[in-house]
Amino acid sequence: MKIIVPMAGMGKRMRPHTLTVPKPLVPIAGKPIVQRLVEDIAKVCGEPVDEVAFIIGRFGATVEKQLQGIAESVGAKATIVYQDEALGTAHAILCAQNSLTGPLVVAFADTLFKADFTLDSTVAGTIWVQQVEDPRPFGVVKLNEQGQITDFVEKPVEFVSDLAIIGIYYFQDGEYLRRELQYLLDNDIKDKGEYQLTNALENMKNQGTVFVPGRVTEWLDCGNKDATVFTNQRYLEYLKERGELLVSPSAIITNSVLIEPVYVGEHAIITNSVVGPHVSLGDHANVRDSRLSNSIVQTSASLLNTVITNSMVGNHAVVTGTPDDLSLGDYNNIRV
Repeated sequence: MKIIVPMAGMGKRMRPHTLTVPKPLVPIAGKPIVQRLVEDIAKVCGEPVDEVAFIIGRFGATVEKQLQGIAESVGAKATIVYQDEALGTAHAILCAQNSLTGPLVVAFADTLFKADFTLDSTVAGTIWVQQVEDPRPFGVVKLNEQGQITDFVEKPVEFVSDLAIIGIYYFQDGEYLRRELQYLLDNDIKDKGEYQLTNALENMKNQGTVFVPGRVTEWLDCGNKDATVFTNQRYLEYLKERGELLVSPSAIITNSVLIEPVYVGEHAIITNSVVGPHVSLGDHANVRDSRLSNSIVQTSASLLNTVITNSMVGNHAVVTGTPDDLSLGDYNNIRV
């Protein structure tokens, strides 16, 4: 089994947090989004994952080394390929054409999920969906009476379905997928100016491929700051249910209260403070005389004499006395 992870986007809606790192490396409960995604997919695959192909921009050697470590954490080798021009989802996946063989999962790295299932590898293809109130920003599917997918519609203006594609797909035959993606590019078949995976899925369906919907318990988006903070909240609840250790033994906690669930990274220092619920503190974070809730605080950040909620604080940032809803990038310093 292979996992294909397109993640070359600039993450503009997540700025300033994506000015120094790509969005999929922003942490959720102490681990990068893409690591959480790869680990969760590996758990439901039902068979070993032998390769994870990351489709990235020119993010540099440090990022590539981190991605290699993520693949190795699930017992797989990492393949790094580049998408130098944003030409759509189909083009992004085809950048990893040498890895499009055998059974594989395609997972776009701006979404996480909660699920309790094992992937059914006997079907030709599975498209994971979730019911949404407003389907217009998403690709959606329509189903027949047998529960099979009959139509793929990209960002419908008129209502056709409220089953949104969450960005995770299983294909039994990677070579077949590769041929259909290449067909779109060879014939310049675009939708809304880009080469869309949904067009390839529609062609495959018209040739007799039966796609079935997969359902998740919860779909967690990481598209902007508020969505990412909410995803952190829900993921901490999920990890608490699984009984995972969320507070590092090396953290130093003095005269403080932790309100679960919270994640506290290695060598973090918490003094005279109340932290939680739904707070993630990165390694070496320093919190003193403060009250934190529903926030993500990254590596080596310092929060001093402050009260924050619904916030993201970047690596090495310093906050002293600030309003309670904050989105602060790496190395910034705010004092009020």
